[in-house]
Amino acid sequence: MDFLKIANDAFATGKEHAPFRSGDTVTIAYRIKEGVKERIQQYRGVVLCISGHGDKKRFTVRKMSDSIGVERIFPLESPFIESITVNKRGKVRRAKLYYLRALTGKKARIKERRF
Repeated sequence: MDFLKIANDAFATGKEHAPFRSGDTVTIAYRIKEGVKERIQQYRGVVLCISGHGDKKRFTVRKMSDSIGVERIFPLESPFIESITVNKRGKVRRAKLYYLRALTGKKARIKERRF
């Protein structure tokens, strides 16, 4: 079992990201490899859920692209994630926001948490 722990520690990125919760609107700067070239792509959307624990934590982000909902799952400890920026804090009462998949337009809006 020590070999698994050593392997996990070797691949850990150790990056610290801004704390976020489900309902928050985030922008993820994600490194994409296209052949030999590498570029950073911005992915902005609402965090639907955060699942997993420890190093295996992952989060689902949903965005609307030409009136089509697109979801993507990001591992939190991924070496391809450059940065995570929180744009808006959402005021929600649930941990998993799967009900947003069925909503469109103004119904799919989330209220903003004010400080």
